[in-house]
Amino acid sequence: MAIRVLTVDDHPVVRAGVGALINDTGDLEVIAEATDGEEAVLLYERHRPDVVVMDVRMPNVDGVRAIRRIVASHPDARIVALTSYEGDADVYRALQAGARGFLLKASLGASLVDAIRRAANGERIVPPEIATRLAEFIAQDELTPRELEVLELIAQGMRNREIARAIGRTEATVKMHLKHVMQKLGVTDRTEAVTVALRRGIIHIQ
Repeated sequence: MAIRVLTVDDHPVVRAGVGALINDTGDLEVIAEATDGEEAVLLYERHRPDVVVMDVRMPNVDGVRAIRRIVASHPDARIVALTSYEGDADVYRALQAGARGFLLKASLGASLVDAIRRAANGERIVPPEIATRLAEFIAQDELTPRELEVLELIAQGMRNREIARAIGRTEATVKMHLKHVMQKLGVTDRTEAVTVALRRGIIHIQ
């Protein structure tokens, strides 16, 4: 019997391309397509696919939240996460949520088909280049929820005084959080902190 696959991506062109790759194999079959994480959870319950191919960044309910919700109800769910970005924080969150593997969209093709087959067999799929970045990320200190909040507000263009007002703290406290953020990210100013955080997937700008 063919391996039954649920694909999840908010871009129709990507869904069509992934679907074509899967359906051309002979031993894989797309049985449903979802456009966001909320629909993915519903379709998983309805179809119980063998493997889910899940985009990480989507509007409404993103891939990480959807993975977490599916795995909470179905611990044996086999989910391969996809992303267009190389942010190591995205990799970490998706795998921590319960994804069995991770692929970059830029490297799809035969690698996707192979990953689906391996996931269906219960294997884990993390390409060497992603595994290296993941190891580096885990070795570093994670940002606290407050530090992450401050960094996201900086990314929105807010100054220290505005951030202090937004989070209900003093400007001195904001400066302390920013200092810790820069130390953990290995940067020397707030602009570089935002740039590095975006590149690594620690924060996202919609």
